Amino acid sequence: MSLLVRPEPFSTEFNRLFNSLWDTPATSQRWVPEMDLVESDDHYLLKADLPGMKQEDVSIEFNDGTLTISGERKAEYERKEKGFFRLERSFGKFSRSLTLPEGVDPEKIEAGFHEGVLDVRIPKPEQRKPRRVEISVGGAASGQPAIEGSAAESNGAPIAA
Repeated sequence: MSLLVRPEPFSTEFNRLFNSLWDTPATSQRWVPEMDLVESDDHYLLKADLPGMKQEDVSIEFNDGTLTISGERKAEYERKEKGFFRLERSFGKFSRSLTLPEGVDPEKIEAGFHEGVLDVRIPKPEQRKPRRVEISVGGAASGQPAIEGSAAESNGAPIAA
């Protein structure tokens, strides 16, 4: 009995398919760290995944109501002239900006960095509550004397009261 189909076309096609999944040029990739923003009763919590980075590689700035997180993840390998290797992890500069609600106090924003995760705690602005104005009986406010007026002159002519 002879073999009608050789296994090579299948393995060649499989290899081509498998390699096409990984043949994305590194220059076309742009690294954008993933972030979560969670709201609680009194603050927002921003978590950013920054694997392989150190605290000194990250910058946080607050300007005109916008919080910006930026930094750079550097490549760990040098380019080889001989041999074959593949780099699939993205690296390079990044910047992510988030517009915060009006009234956030930048002095109260806190940040921490632990095991490649950046945590930024942003206190919510205090809600301005309406001020209630009491109305007193008789038109005079809480025992203060009423302001009384008298006739005055305007352009030399008396004003009738």
